[in-house]
Amino acid sequence: MLRRKRASYAVGSCRPSRAHVVGWPPSDGRGEHVSTRIGATIAVASLAAALCAPAALSDEHPAMAQADMVDPEGRAIGSVTFEQTPSGVLINVDVSDLPPGPHGIHLHAVGACTPDFSAAKGHINPDGVAHGLRHPEGPDQGDLPLLFVHADGSARAEFYHTRISVKDAGDNPVLLDEDGSSVIIHDKPDDHITQPIGGAGGRIACGVIKGSQPKS
Repeated sequence: MLRRKRASYAVGSCRPSRAHVVGWPPSDGRGEHVSTRIGATIAVASLAAALCAPAALSDEHPAMAQADMVDPEGRAIGSVTFEQTPSGVLINVDVSDLPPGPHGIHLHAVGACTPDFSAAKGHINPDGVAHGLRHPEGPDQGDLPLLFVHADGSARAEFYHTRISVKDAGDNPVLLDEDGSSVIIHDKPDDHITQPIGGAGGRIACGVIKGSQPKS
């Protein structure tokens, strides 16, 4: 006598389980059960495929964006990347050829750096709140902590921002909206309370924020 093969799958899992048992070939010799069991076998196999395949495809990449930074002469000096997370955006800065010391760095409302950095307009601030991480009526969505540049002109930093989104995610302003957004680095530090930009001075670097693909 041939033994019945147990070859079923548990719902929500791609691993074999004993949740369902499909017998083949039929051991009782009654033909009316053969078609039923064939149908059951196909149904279970189809269900397993339907459950397993989407699981492999459901790990979608997070929304990403990147700003390629340039100085006033248009020379590339690095990049700023943005990664959407479930509750905010991770911002990674990697730049060089900047004056050493602390610098204000902000997110601006228009994705433009030409003909000059003023094309980026003001901060992302749809609600018109006060500027500054220290201000009791702030901060606006463009405000970030200071960027500290090393003696060799390089700077790397990671910020976490809960008041923006890369694409549509909740009610936060979207970086990749119709008119885009940009990153501006200033020549002085931001004191996080003085209006309108914390005394951060002129604009010494700019980058237009554009959608990007995650690195493999």
